[in-house]
Amino acid sequence: MVTQSIQDYLKVIYKLGRDGKSVNTNAIAERMEISQASVTGMLKKLSELKLISYKPYYGVELTGAGRKIALEIIRHHRLLELYLAEALGYSWDRVHAEAEKLEHHISEEFEERMCEILGHPEFDPHGAPIPSKDGKILERNLAVLTSGVAGRRVQIMQVSDSDPDMLRYLAEIGIFPAIELEIIEKGPFGGPMLVRVGDQEHHLGEALTDQIWIAAEAAI
Repeated sequence: MVTQSIQDYLKVIYKLGRDGKSVNTNAIAERMEISQASVTGMLKKLSELKLISYKPYYGVELTGAGRKIALEIIRHHRLLELYLAEALGYSWDRVHAEAEKLEHHISEEFEERMCEILGHPEFDPHGAPIPSKDGKILERNLAVLTSGVAGRRVQIMQVSDSDPDMLRYLAEIGIFPAIELEIIEKGPFGGPMLVRVGDQEHHLGEALTDQIWIAAEAAI
């Protein structure tokens, strides 16, 4: 039986490894805010269930079965975020926490009804692609805004949904997926980036621009 805890682990492993990075127990423990001993115990269980490939000191990879479960729960989460925003009027800084509570408990019928009502959407409110019913997900070549080039206009593709305060601030200054902004200048040695959004200019620190993604070719 695939428990909520198993789903949470598989989702975290998928997200940590989506850029081709090696996923280790330290990274999983840090992301889930639990002990490494707890992570090691669960990884052994997931390996026995053939949901991951795990060798101590060599990292973790999802098997095909593990990836399918991870993408299914991510589909639930992102559809819920969009449904909460569009159908129930939640602001985009509140939908992540609500979707985290609900994602494990909706039926496949409820998922399908949401998808139909929303018009079979491709992206959630933060610009993240929604996996398809058959476990496929749009792969995009993205780069953080930090790597953008001064003097260039770029389109925002996605923002992190992990920090409500950050999302509220971005909403205040008009930064959302699909909008364009101009990179006016970049401070040296990780200094702030000056951007123009519409007719307003804003200084964005690296901690913020590292959580905003643009098309990789725009960063060249």
